[in-house]
Amino acid sequence: MLDFTAIDFETANKYYNSACSLAAVSVRDYETVREGYTLIRPPYMSFSPDNIRIHGITPDQVRDKPKFDALWDRVRPHLEGRILVAHYAVFDTRVLRSLLKTYELEPPRATYACTVEISRKVWPDLPNHKLDTVAGFLGYSFRHHQALDDARACAFIVCEAAKHVGASSMEELMAATGLSLKTL
Repeated sequence: MLDFTAIDFETANKYYNSACSLAAVSVRDYETVREGYTLIRPPYMSFSPDNIRIHGITPDQVRDKPKFDALWDRVRPHLEGRILVAHYAVFDTRVLRSLLKTYELEPPRATYACTVEISRKVWPDLPNHKLDTVAGFLGYSFRHHQALDDARACAFIVCEAAKHVGASSMEELMAATGLSLKTL
C-alpha cells in the first residue's frame, strides 16, 4: 500500500532552525487521510526580506505563535515510523534536524525520500524538476511556497509517479526508480 507523509517547511531566513511554517499531508493508498498546517515562531525573530517575498509570512504573523518545541508533542506522532517525502528533501530534513537539535528534542524514527530525485527518474525529459514545473506537467495547480499547498503538491507527485511506474508502495516506487529510502 502506498503509505507516506509529505512535509514542507518555510523558513524566516537562511538558517535551517528558522522554520516559520510547517505542513504535513499523510497519504494511504492514494488518498489523503490527514493533513495539518501551522505557523511557527522561530527561535530568533529575524526575517529575511527575500524569504518574506517568497512565502509571504511576516514576523507579525508568527509573533504570538508557538515555537517548534511547544508543537513537537503534536507533530511527532504524525512523523514517527513514517516514510517522509519532500520536494528537495535535503532542505526539509535539514530544517527538521536543526529544529530538533536547537530544542534538544528526540528525533522520530523515520525514513525519507525526495520527490526531486523521484521526478528526475520518472520524468527525465522535463526542462527542470522544480516543484511548480513537475506539478504543472502533471496538471496540478497550487500556491507555490505556501507550506500546505507545497506538501499537497509533493504528495500528488508521489502518487502520480507510483502510478506511472506501476508501484503499489513506496518501497516499490523506490525500487522502480533505483533510489533508496534514507534514514532521518
